[in-house]
Amino acid sequence: MKDHHHTADGARVLADLNALRALGAYKTGVHKPTFSEPHLQSLQWLLRKLPEAGLSGEIDGIGNVFGTSAKAGRKLLAGSHLESQNFAGWLDGPLGVIYALEAARVINPDPDIKGAVEVASWCDEEGHFGHFLGSRSYVGDVTEQEIDLARDRTSSRPMREALEAAGLTNRPRRAADHGRHIGYLEAHIEQGRTLEDASLSIGVVTSIVGIWQYRITFIGEQNHAGTTRMNDRKDAGLAAARLCVAIDDYFPSACGPRTVWTTGRITLDPGAPSIIPGRAELLFQIRDDNTRIVEHLEALLHELAIEAGAATDCGIEVARIRTGKPAVMDEKFQRAIEEAALTFAEGKSIRMPSGAGHDAQVLATVMPAGMLFVPSIDGISHHWNENTDDADIVRGAKVFVEACRRLLSN
Repeated sequence: MKDHHHTADGARVLADLNALRALGAYKTGVHKPTFSEPHLQSLQWLLRKLPEAGLSGEIDGIGNVFGTSAKAGRKLLAGSHLESQNFAGWLDGPLGVIYALEAARVINPDPDIKGAVEVASWCDEEGHFGHFLGSRSYVGDVTEQEIDLARDRTSSRPMREALEAAGLTNRPRRAADHGRHIGYLEAHIEQGRTLEDASLSIGVVTSIVGIWQYRITFIGEQNHAGTTRMNDRKDAGLAAARLCVAIDDYFPSACGPRTVWTTGRITLDPGAPSIIPGRAELLFQIRDDNTRIVEHLEALLHELAIEAGAATDCGIEVARIRTGKPAVMDEKFQRAIEEAALTFAEGKSIRMPSGAGHDAQVLATVMPAGMLFVPSIDGISHHWNENTDDADIVRGAKVFVEACRRLLSN
Protein backbone atom coordinates (compact mmCIF):
# COMPACT_ATOMS: atom_id res chain seq x y z
CA MET A 1 0.00 0.00 0.00
CA LYS A 2 1.44 3.36 -0.96
CA ASP A 3 2.18 5.80 1.84
CA HIS A 4 -0.47 8.39 2.50
CA HIS A 5 1.66 11.49 2.96
CA HIS A 6 -0.82 13.26 0.68
CA THR A 7 -3.72 12.98 3.07
CA ALA A 8 -5.55 14.94 5.73
CA ASP A 9 -3.62 16.09 8.79
CA GLY A 10 -5.99 15.10 11.60
CA ALA A 11 -4.39 17.33 14.22
CA ARG A 12 -4.63 20.35 11.92
CA VAL A 13 -8.33 19.64 11.18
CA LEU A 14 -9.15 19.36 14.90
CA ALA A 15 -7.18 22.53 15.71
CA ASP A 16 -9.10 24.49 13.07
CA LEU A 17 -12.47 23.20 14.26
CA ASN A 18 -11.59 24.12 17.83
CA ALA A 19 -10.46 27.61 16.74
CA LEU A 20 -13.89 28.16 15.16
CA ARG A 21 -15.56 26.67 18.23
CA ALA A 22 -13.94 29.38 20.37
CA LEU A 23 -15.73 32.10 18.36
CA GLY A 24 -19.20 32.50 19.85
CA ALA A 25 -18.73 29.63 22.31
CA TYR A 26 -21.86 28.73 24.29
CA LYS A 27 -21.76 25.90 26.88
CA THR A 28 -20.27 22.97 24.91
CA GLY A 29 -21.46 24.40 21.58
CA VAL A 30 -21.76 27.79 19.89
CA HIS A 31 -24.28 30.60 19.49
CA LYS A 32 -23.39 32.02 16.09
CA PRO A 33 -26.47 33.28 14.24
CA THR A 34 -26.08 34.71 10.73
CA PHE A 35 -24.26 38.09 10.65
CA SER A 36 -23.71 38.08 14.42
CA GLU A 37 -20.25 39.22 15.52
CA PRO A 38 -18.99 35.61 16.05
CA HIS A 39 -20.25 34.62 12.59
CA LEU A 40 -18.49 37.57 10.94
CA GLN A 41 -15.33 36.75 12.94
CA SER A 42 -15.55 33.18 11.63
CA LEU A 43 -15.78 34.42 8.03
CA GLN A 44 -12.70 36.61 8.58
CA TRP A 45 -10.90 33.64 10.16
CA LEU A 46 -11.59 31.59 7.02
CA LEU A 47 -10.44 34.41 4.72
CA ARG A 48 -7.10 34.50 6.60
CA LYS A 49 -6.71 30.70 6.26
CA LEU A 50 -7.45 30.32 2.54
CA PRO A 51 -3.96 31.38 1.32
CA GLU A 52 -2.53 28.31 3.15
CA ALA A 53 -4.33 26.29 0.47
CA GLY A 54 -3.15 28.46 -2.44
CA LEU A 55 -6.58 30.09 -2.61
CA SER A 56 -7.46 33.77 -2.91
CA GLY A 57 -10.40 34.60 -0.68
CA GLU A 58 -13.30 36.98 -1.08
CA ILE A 59 -16.62 37.60 0.64
CA ASP A 60 -19.53 38.46 -1.65
CA GLY A 61 -22.56 40.71 -1.24
CA ILE A 62 -24.66 38.14 0.61
CA GLY A 63 -21.92 36.89 2.96
CA ASN A 64 -20.68 33.87 1.01
CA VAL A 65 -16.93 33.29 1.28
CA PHE A 66 -15.11 31.83 -1.74
CA GLY A 67 -11.57 30.52 -1.98
CA THR A 68 -10.54 30.52 -5.65
CA SER A 69 -7.56 28.73 -7.20
CA ALA A 70 -5.43 30.00 -10.08
CA LYS A 71 -4.08 26.47 -10.69
CA ALA A 72 -4.74 25.08 -14.17
CA GLY A 73 -7.04 22.12 -14.66
CA ARG A 74 -10.38 21.00 -13.33
CA LYS A 75 -11.90 22.51 -10.20
CA LEU A 76 -13.94 20.79 -7.52
CA LEU A 77 -16.07 23.03 -5.29
CA ALA A 78 -16.34 21.99 -1.63
CA GLY A 79 -17.71 23.60 1.51
CA SER A 80 -20.59 24.11 3.92
CA HIS A 81 -21.55 26.99 6.28
CA LEU A 82 -20.11 28.78 9.34
CA GLU A 83 -23.16 30.21 11.14
CA SER A 84 -25.16 28.13 13.61
CA GLN A 85 -28.70 27.71 14.83
CA ASN A 86 -29.34 29.63 18.09
CA PHE A 87 -27.52 28.01 21.05
CA ALA A 88 -26.48 25.01 18.98
CA GLY A 89 -23.61 22.71 18.08
CA TRP A 90 -20.00 23.35 17.04
CA LEU A 91 -19.78 20.97 14.06
CA ASP A 92 -22.97 21.58 12.06
CA GLY A 93 -21.49 23.57 9.17
CA PRO A 94 -17.85 24.17 10.21
CA LEU A 95 -16.96 20.48 9.77
CA GLY A 96 -17.67 20.70 6.03
CA VAL A 97 -15.84 24.01 5.63
CA ILE A 98 -12.71 22.72 7.38
CA TYR A 99 -12.76 19.43 5.44
CA ALA A 100 -12.92 21.50 2.23
CA LEU A 101 -10.06 23.73 3.42
CA GLU A 102 -8.00 20.67 4.35
CA ALA A 103 -8.65 19.03 0.96
CA ALA A 104 -7.46 22.23 -0.72
CA ARG A 105 -4.33 22.37 1.48
CA VAL A 106 -3.44 18.76 0.62
CA ILE A 107 -4.43 18.62 -3.05
CA ASN A 108 -3.74 22.08 -4.50
CA PRO A 109 0.06 22.04 -4.02
CA ASP A 110 0.29 18.48 -5.43
CA PRO A 111 1.74 18.67 -8.96
CA ASP A 112 0.50 15.14 -9.74
CA ILE A 113 -3.13 16.29 -9.54
CA LYS A 114 -4.11 18.36 -12.56
CA GLY A 115 -6.75 20.39 -10.80
CA ALA A 116 -7.71 22.07 -7.55
CA VAL A 117 -10.25 22.17 -4.74
CA GLU A 118 -12.04 25.50 -4.32
CA VAL A 119 -13.74 26.35 -1.03
CA ALA A 120 -17.12 27.89 -0.30
CA SER A 121 -18.76 28.93 2.96
CA TRP A 122 -22.43 29.52 2.18
CA CYS A 123 -24.24 32.20 4.17
CA ASP A 124 -27.37 31.53 6.22
CA GLU A 125 -27.84 27.82 5.55
CA GLU A 126 -29.55 27.77 8.95
CA GLY A 127 -32.27 30.11 7.73
CA HIS A 128 -32.09 33.03 10.15
CA PHE A 129 -33.13 35.35 7.31
CA GLY A 130 -34.45 32.84 4.75
CA HIS A 131 -33.79 29.28 3.64
CA PHE A 132 -30.43 28.57 1.95
CA LEU A 133 -30.00 32.23 0.99
CA GLY A 134 -26.27 32.04 0.28
CA SER A 135 -26.24 28.96 -1.91
CA ARG A 136 -29.52 29.94 -3.59
CA SER A 137 -28.01 33.35 -4.39
CA TYR A 138 -25.05 31.58 -6.04
CA VAL A 139 -27.32 29.53 -8.31
CA GLY A 140 -29.35 32.63 -9.27
CA ASP A 141 -32.41 31.90 -7.16
CA VAL A 142 -32.54 34.97 -4.86
CA THR A 143 -33.97 38.30 -6.02
CA GLU A 144 -33.06 41.71 -4.61
CA GLN A 145 -36.70 41.95 -3.49
CA GLU A 146 -36.32 38.78 -1.40
CA ILE A 147 -33.34 40.37 0.36
CA ASP A 148 -35.33 43.61 0.84
CA LEU A 149 -38.08 41.65 2.61
CA ALA A 150 -35.85 39.30 4.64
CA ARG A 151 -35.89 39.72 8.43
CA ASP A 152 -34.02 37.85 11.14
CA ARG A 153 -36.54 35.35 12.53
CA THR A 154 -35.35 35.93 16.11
CA SER A 155 -34.88 39.72 16.25
CA SER A 156 -36.79 40.92 13.12
CA ARG A 157 -33.66 42.85 12.08
CA PRO A 158 -33.85 43.62 8.34
CA MET A 159 -31.28 41.74 6.27
CA ARG A 160 -30.28 44.96 4.48
CA GLU A 161 -29.32 46.45 7.86
CA ALA A 162 -27.27 43.35 8.74
CA LEU A 163 -25.47 43.44 5.37
CA GLU A 164 -24.70 47.13 5.83
CA ALA A 165 -23.32 46.58 9.34
CA ALA A 166 -21.12 43.78 7.92
CA GLY A 167 -19.78 46.15 5.25
CA LEU A 168 -21.24 44.13 2.37
CA THR A 169 -23.70 46.65 0.93
CA ASN A 170 -22.01 47.52 -2.37
CA ARG A 171 -20.49 44.13 -3.11
CA PRO A 172 -21.87 42.07 -5.96
CA ARG A 173 -23.34 38.66 -5.21
CA ARG A 174 -21.23 36.01 -6.87
CA ALA A 175 -23.01 33.72 -9.35
CA ALA A 176 -22.10 30.20 -10.39
CA ASP A 177 -19.56 30.10 -13.22
CA HIS A 178 -21.17 27.36 -15.31
CA GLY A 179 -18.67 24.76 -16.45
CA ARG A 180 -15.96 25.84 -14.01
CA HIS A 181 -16.56 23.03 -11.51
CA ILE A 182 -16.81 19.27 -12.02
CA GLY A 183 -19.22 19.37 -9.08
CA TYR A 184 -19.71 20.14 -5.39
CA LEU A 185 -18.83 17.97 -2.40
CA GLU A 186 -20.03 18.65 1.14
CA ALA A 187 -19.31 16.90 4.42
CA HIS A 188 -21.62 17.13 7.41
CA ILE A 189 -22.38 15.45 10.70
CA GLU A 190 -25.18 12.94 10.25
CA GLN A 191 -27.55 14.56 12.79
CA GLY A 192 -29.09 11.13 13.36
CA ARG A 193 -28.14 7.70 14.72
CA THR A 194 -27.92 5.50 11.62
CA LEU A 195 -24.10 5.37 11.55
CA GLU A 196 -23.59 5.19 15.31
CA ASP A 197 -26.19 2.43 15.80
CA ALA A 198 -24.56 0.29 13.09
CA SER A 199 -20.95 1.07 14.16
CA LEU A 200 -20.23 2.61 10.76
CA SER A 201 -17.87 5.50 9.99
CA ILE A 202 -19.11 7.11 6.78
CA GLY A 203 -22.53 7.87 5.32
CA VAL A 204 -22.67 8.16 1.53
CA VAL A 205 -25.67 10.39 0.87
CA THR A 206 -27.96 9.21 -1.93
CA SER A 207 -30.60 11.94 -1.77
CA ILE A 208 -31.60 14.96 0.29
CA VAL A 209 -35.20 15.35 1.35
CA GLY A 210 -37.44 18.11 0.19
CA ILE A 211 -39.13 20.20 2.88
CA TRP A 212 -42.73 21.32 2.43
CA GLN A 213 -44.04 23.85 4.93
CA TYR A 214 -47.62 24.94 5.60
CA ARG A 215 -49.39 27.65 7.55
CA ILE A 216 -52.77 26.34 8.70
CA THR A 217 -55.17 28.89 10.14
CA PHE A 218 -58.47 28.23 11.92
CA ILE A 219 -60.82 31.20 12.33
CA GLY A 220 -63.35 30.80 15.14
CA GLU A 221 -64.99 33.28 17.45
CA GLN A 222 -63.20 35.00 20.31
CA ASN A 223 -65.44 35.08 23.38
CA HIS A 224 -65.59 34.94 27.17
CA ALA A 225 -64.37 31.63 28.61
CA GLY A 226 -66.82 31.79 31.51
CA THR A 227 -70.09 32.89 29.96
CA THR A 228 -70.05 31.14 26.57
CA ARG A 229 -71.75 27.76 26.74
CA MET A 230 -69.86 24.81 25.29
CA ASN A 231 -72.29 24.15 22.45
CA ASP A 232 -72.20 27.83 21.42
CA ARG A 233 -68.45 27.93 20.95
CA LYS A 234 -66.31 28.25 17.83
CA ASP A 235 -63.00 27.36 19.48
CA ALA A 236 -60.08 27.73 17.06
CA GLY A 237 -57.68 26.24 19.61
CA LEU A 238 -59.76 23.08 19.79
CA ALA A 239 -59.75 22.88 15.97
CA ALA A 240 -55.93 23.07 15.97
CA ALA A 241 -55.68 20.33 18.60
CA ARG A 242 -58.13 18.11 16.67
CA LEU A 243 -56.04 18.54 13.53
CA CYS A 244 -52.79 17.55 15.29
CA VAL A 245 -54.41 14.35 16.58
CA ALA A 246 -56.01 13.58 13.20
CA ILE A 247 -52.64 13.96 11.41
CA ASP A 248 -51.09 11.56 13.91
CA ASP A 249 -53.94 9.09 13.28
CA TYR A 250 -54.10 9.22 9.47
CA PHE A 251 -50.61 10.10 8.16
CA PRO A 252 -48.85 6.84 9.18
CA SER A 253 -50.87 4.67 6.79
CA ALA A 254 -50.46 7.16 3.90
CA CYS A 255 -46.78 8.04 4.14
CA GLY A 256 -43.55 6.52 2.81
CA PRO A 257 -40.94 4.59 4.82
CA ARG A 258 -38.94 7.73 5.67
CA THR A 259 -41.58 10.46 5.70
CA VAL A 260 -41.52 12.70 8.76
CA TRP A 261 -43.89 15.50 9.77
CA THR A 262 -43.84 18.07 12.53
CA THR A 263 -46.11 20.76 13.94
CA GLY A 264 -43.35 23.15 15.03
CA ARG A 265 -45.47 26.02 16.30
CA ILE A 266 -49.05 26.57 17.42
CA THR A 267 -50.16 30.14 18.11
CA LEU A 268 -53.50 30.88 19.74
CA ASP A 269 -54.95 34.36 19.48
CA PRO A 270 -55.36 36.27 21.75
CA GLY A 271 -53.71 33.60 23.93
CA ALA A 272 -55.27 34.46 27.29
CA PRO A 273 -56.58 31.98 29.89
CA SER A 274 -60.07 33.49 30.11
CA ILE A 275 -60.68 33.98 26.38
CA ILE A 276 -61.79 31.35 23.86
CA PRO A 277 -59.22 31.59 21.03
CA GLY A 278 -60.77 33.22 17.97
CA ARG A 279 -57.86 32.24 15.79
CA ALA A 280 -55.24 29.49 15.75
CA GLU A 281 -52.20 29.19 13.50
CA LEU A 282 -50.08 26.06 13.04
CA LEU A 283 -46.74 25.85 11.26
CA PHE A 284 -46.54 22.34 9.85
CA GLN A 285 -43.79 20.61 7.90
CA ILE A 286 -43.52 17.43 5.81
CA ARG A 287 -40.17 16.00 4.67
CA ASP A 288 -39.58 13.27 2.11
CA ASP A 289 -37.44 12.62 -0.94
CA ASN A 290 -40.49 11.44 -2.92
CA THR A 291 -42.63 14.29 -4.27
CA ARG A 292 -45.58 12.00 -5.10
CA ILE A 293 -45.91 10.88 -1.47
CA VAL A 294 -45.93 14.50 -0.30
CA GLU A 295 -48.59 15.46 -2.85
CA HIS A 296 -50.78 12.65 -1.46
CA LEU A 297 -50.16 13.80 2.14
CA GLU A 298 -50.89 17.42 1.22
CA ALA A 299 -54.32 16.42 -0.13
CA LEU A 300 -54.93 14.45 3.08
CA LEU A 301 -53.86 17.47 5.17
CA HIS A 302 -56.50 19.62 3.43
CA GLU A 303 -59.19 16.97 4.12
CA LEU A 304 -58.26 16.64 7.79
CA ALA A 305 -58.13 20.42 8.25
CA ILE A 306 -61.60 20.82 6.72
CA GLU A 307 -62.93 18.11 9.04
CA ALA A 308 -61.38 19.74 12.13
CA GLY A 309 -62.88 23.07 11.08
CA ALA A 310 -66.32 21.57 10.48
CA ALA A 311 -66.31 19.77 13.87
CA THR A 312 -65.63 23.07 15.68
CA ASP A 313 -67.58 25.41 13.36
CA CYS A 314 -64.38 27.25 12.41
CA GLY A 315 -63.19 28.64 9.10
CA ILE A 316 -60.01 27.17 7.66
CA GLU A 317 -57.08 28.25 5.47
CA VAL A 318 -54.19 25.98 4.43
CA ALA A 319 -51.32 27.81 2.73
CA ARG A 320 -48.17 26.13 1.42
CA ILE A 321 -45.38 28.56 2.34
CA ARG A 322 -42.38 26.52 1.22
CA THR A 323 -41.97 23.87 -1.45
CA GLY A 324 -39.14 21.39 -1.09
CA LYS A 325 -37.22 20.07 -4.02
CA PRO A 326 -35.60 16.75 -3.16
CA ALA A 327 -32.13 16.35 -4.65
CA VAL A 328 -30.45 13.20 -5.93
CA MET A 329 -26.71 12.94 -5.29
CA ASP A 330 -24.43 12.15 -8.21
CA GLU A 331 -23.52 8.46 -8.65
CA LYS A 332 -19.86 9.22 -9.47
CA PHE A 333 -19.55 11.23 -6.25
CA GLN A 334 -21.17 8.43 -4.23
CA ARG A 335 -18.69 5.95 -5.69
CA ALA A 336 -15.68 8.20 -4.97
CA ILE A 337 -16.70 8.49 -1.29
CA GLU A 338 -17.25 4.72 -1.03
CA GLU A 339 -13.86 3.95 -2.58
CA ALA A 340 -12.17 6.47 -0.27
CA ALA A 341 -13.88 4.76 2.69
CA LEU A 342 -12.34 1.44 1.62
CA THR A 343 -8.90 2.98 2.02
CA PHE A 344 -9.41 5.06 5.17
CA ALA A 345 -12.45 3.65 6.99
CA GLU A 346 -12.15 -0.13 6.49
CA GLY A 347 -15.07 0.10 4.08
CA LYS A 348 -17.42 0.93 6.98
CA SER A 349 -19.72 3.05 4.86
CA ILE A 350 -23.40 2.90 3.98
CA ARG A 351 -25.53 4.61 1.35
CA MET A 352 -28.30 6.59 3.03
CA PRO A 353 -30.67 9.51 2.39
CA SER A 354 -30.36 12.80 4.29
CA GLY A 355 -33.39 13.72 6.39
CA ALA A 356 -32.08 17.27 6.87
CA GLY A 357 -31.70 19.94 4.22
CA HIS A 358 -28.24 21.05 3.10
CA ASP A 359 -26.66 23.50 0.64
CA ALA A 360 -25.70 20.49 -1.50
CA GLN A 361 -29.34 20.19 -2.61
CA VAL A 362 -29.21 23.74 -3.95
CA LEU A 363 -25.86 23.21 -5.70
CA ALA A 364 -27.25 19.98 -7.19
CA THR A 365 -29.57 22.11 -9.35
CA VAL A 366 -26.56 23.46 -11.31
CA MET A 367 -23.81 20.81 -11.01
CA PRO A 368 -23.20 17.21 -9.89
CA ALA A 369 -23.16 17.05 -6.08
CA GLY A 370 -22.26 14.62 -3.34
CA MET A 371 -22.36 14.46 0.45
CA LEU A 372 -20.44 12.56 3.09
CA PHE A 373 -21.72 12.07 6.65
CA VAL A 374 -19.72 11.33 9.81
CA PRO A 375 -21.40 9.89 12.93
CA SER A 376 -23.17 12.06 15.52
CA ILE A 377 -22.94 10.97 19.18
CA ASP A 378 -26.50 10.03 20.25
CA GLY A 379 -27.76 11.61 17.02
CA ILE A 380 -27.95 15.02 18.73
CA SER A 381 -27.95 18.17 16.58
CA HIS A 382 -29.21 21.77 16.73
CA HIS A 383 -28.28 21.65 20.44
CA TRP A 384 -25.05 22.53 22.27
CA ASN A 385 -24.61 18.84 23.21
CA GLU A 386 -24.02 17.98 19.53
CA ASN A 387 -20.71 16.14 19.22
CA THR A 388 -18.65 13.68 17.15
CA ASP A 389 -15.73 11.61 18.40
CA ASP A 390 -12.33 13.08 17.40
CA ALA A 391 -11.36 9.77 15.77
CA ASP A 392 -14.49 9.93 13.59
CA ILE A 393 -13.72 13.55 12.64
CA VAL A 394 -10.16 12.63 11.59
CA ARG A 395 -11.28 9.50 9.73
CA GLY A 396 -13.93 11.52 7.91
CA ALA A 397 -11.36 14.14 6.90
CA LYS A 398 -9.09 11.47 5.40
CA VAL A 399 -12.00 9.94 3.47
CA PHE A 400 -13.10 13.39 2.26
CA VAL A 401 -9.63 14.37 1.00
CA GLU A 402 -9.26 11.01 -0.77
CA ALA A 403 -12.72 11.36 -2.37
CA CYS A 404 -11.70 14.82 -3.66
CA ARG A 405 -8.48 13.38 -5.08
CA ARG A 406 -10.39 10.61 -6.86
CA LEU A 407 -12.92 13.03 -8.33
CA LEU A 408 -10.16 15.31 -9.68
CA SER A 409 -7.99 12.44 -10.94
CA ASN A 410 -10.60 10.44 -12.87
